Amino acid sequence: MERTLQGSPLSPLSPRSRARITGAVYLLFFLTAIAGGVVTPGTAKEVVAHEALFRVGFALSLVSTVCYVAVTALFYQLFRSVSRSVALVAAFFSLVGCAVGAAGSLFQLAPLVVIGDAQYSSVFDVTQLQALTQMLLDLGAQTGSIALVFFGVFDILIGYLIFKSGFLPRILGVLMVIAGVLWLIFLSPPLANHFLIFVEVPGFVAELALMLWLLIKGIRVEKELGEPA
Repeated sequence: MERTLQGSPLSPLSPRSRARITGAVYLLFFLTAIAGGVVTPGTAKEVVAHEALFRVGFALSLVSTVCYVAVTALFYQLFRSVSRSVALVAAFFSLVGCAVGAAGSLFQLAPLVVIGDAQYSSVFDVTQLQALTQMLLDLGAQTGSIALVFFGVFDILIGYLIFKSGFLPRILGVLMVIAGVLWLIFLSPPLANHFLIFVEVPGFVAELALMLWLLIKGIRVEKELGEPA
């Protein structure tokens, strides 16, 4: 049971309000991640031609990572009444995924150092600089694939918690588990890239559905979110 301080004009957020805040932060993650993916150049030539746009995309990518860290914390708060241990393990995998993704973003930033430093320009010719830049971009993409494996485990565990919770539709839990299993295909990046559309679409649909439900509907308030035994 949640308690308020006697005489305090402030009351804690209701479970439904917490769920909607989670949905709102989740939405912010979606917007920044999609915008970052759209504006970020993907090849060495595009990076050279659109450096300012590349920096904007990098900044949006970092903001989306911060948003997902916040989503992870909010999910733990939301689902710890279902199973504190499972919610904690889910948070661990998500935070590791965020850390790996953030580390990988350094590879995305490195091309700007290579291109903008006169020292490199004097040692390498244009073709070599472009090849080095593309290699760094590819390393960043590979790091992102590793992060997706951790997010896959996170999605599976969150799906399980949703299914067991009783305060969210079980179909959302099933969708999240399916999405998580598909993200695990990135254990073999070549295989995942071959079936990329079949991996990304279910993952996007599952998380979008969960985000919209939390934002619009919240949770079933008659199912109290108490502390786990």
